[in-house]
Amino acid sequence: MKLMGKLFINGRIKTLTGLHIGGSKTDAAIGDIDNCVIKSSEGIPYIPGSSLKGKVRSLLEKKEKGYLCTCGEKECKICVIFGTGAGERTEEAGPTRLVVRDCHLAEETKRKMENKEGEFRELELIYTESKWENLIGRLTSRADHPRQTERVPQGAEFDFQMVFNLMEEQDVERFYYLMSGLSLLEDDYLGGSGSRGYGRIEFKGMEISVKTVVDYEGKNEAEVLYTGMLKGFSQEKDNFRKKLQEKLGLDS
Repeated sequence: MKLMGKLFINGRIKTLTGLHIGGSKTDAAIGDIDNCVIKSSEGIPYIPGSSLKGKVRSLLEKKEKGYLCTCGEKECKICVIFGTGAGERTEEAGPTRLVVRDCHLAEETKRKMENKEGEFRELELIYTESKWENLIGRLTSRADHPRQTERVPQGAEFDFQMVFNLMEEQDVERFYYLMSGLSLLEDDYLGGSGSRGYGRIEFKGMEISVKTVVDYEGKNEAEVLYTGMLKGFSQEKDNFRKKLQEKLGLDS
């Protein structure tokens, strides 16, 4: 088994409802928001690659097995694609196929938020909004424990990139399996409080390209195999397969 090439999935993640991926705050002051979102060292919210990768894996585990999978077997698509933890069986599954980058706020969204333009003209904070929540006593109907939750607002867009390593011919089918996981995520939620309406997203402006090992020895330029929305990928699946197999020198 050796590297044949790399597939790159680039695009945007758009928030269709408020998004909360929790961060830590060690110096909270009186009156501050209770539940903060994770931010970079510049104070700008982002989506950690680990959160995105973990959610897609969790959805595929529910679909495929109904439980957390740590088998590490070479026939397990989940363990081969997403990897296994320390101390688990890794020899059979081989190297992890999927790399997920941190997703940073798109420059256009960042500018509109800072200038309070367009859909962000009423934004309370620089890049986020606060939402009041409380617990309602089922017997007393009284509100208890009011708290504020910080969210990235609806309409924000993040740049994302995933890299899928092609180590053997079976990885082409495994890549399609990964794409089905992204589709599951669009109909689920990312981050916390999804059952209360948070975290609905969509993948847009998607571009899938490939570099073979020969490309790395030459101009080091990727060839684009698909552009469009995630929902349209399944309709181009056969054409995508044909172009990818030709690029990798595999039999169709």
